[in-house]
Amino acid sequence: MLHVVLITGISGSGKSVALRQLEDLGYSCIDNLPVSLLHDLVANARENRLKSVAVAIDVRTPGELAGLPGVITALRSMGLPMQVIFLDSDDETLIHRYSESRRKHPLSNRMRETSGITPSLEDCITHERNLLAPLREQEHVIDTSGLTPGQLRAWVKDVVDHEEPEVLLTFESFAYKKGVPNDADLVFDVRCLPNPHYDSNLRPLTGRDEPVATWLAQFDSVPALINDIAAYIEKWLPLYMQDTRSYLTVAIGCTGGQHRSVYVAEELAKRFSSYKPLRVRHRAQLTL
Repeated sequence: MLHVVLITGISGSGKSVALRQLEDLGYSCIDNLPVSLLHDLVANARENRLKSVAVAIDVRTPGELAGLPGVITALRSMGLPMQVIFLDSDDETLIHRYSESRRKHPLSNRMRETSGITPSLEDCITHERNLLAPLREQEHVIDTSGLTPGQLRAWVKDVVDHEEPEVLLTFESFAYKKGVPNDADLVFDVRCLPNPHYDSNLRPLTGRDEPVATWLAQFDSVPALINDIAAYIEKWLPLYMQDTRSYLTVAIGCTGGQHRSVYVAEELAKRFSSYKPLRVRHRAQLTL
């Protein structure tokens, strides 16, 4: 059966990296496809008995984005297994990436022709977010802020390895000093817990290391908070499963994303180990 992955999202958020990863995984890839050709692409792929196709569609396609959610819904109603990955980044990250690449935003010329005024990069990003908001709200989001290309490739592979319709439950640790990830559905703050950072022996370690785990487990507040978070998820997960979503990301944050949030995310994953599909990822830990 044909499987289609659609990559979309904010310009500068890593769509090229994601598409190259899918190409490496054996997908037939097409970049910057007009929305009006998506039905034809699917028909052609089926005629040629292709197994997997990946396509990138974004604001470079003028005038057609408003119809993309409807096209996706129509294709899915016809029984097509289609995954949509929406890549996003915070404004600071996007501005930094544009500064490094020295490229213009794809909406810059179009906005100037419409208004007669050359827009700022911030104006272009805001306008793009408004254009893509309906699509972002109904699809799986990966926040690429602070991610290395290697991390993004790994996360894209995780997503496409997940076969719908089961809800993929993800426990994700993050650092508050870097901001709350845009892809989080539920956010829990564990900065109230004792901090191993202030122990010089534990500081270089992470929440996955046994000395840190043993140190945290000695405080009554740590298992108590984990129990409360687990109880909340156990109560409401069935309703999330009845929703139309295919992904539920539970983000656990501490100051640096190294000790407490990593430990709590790992412990929650153990509590829900019988739930499938499930994954754990650590945003601030490049090697985890």
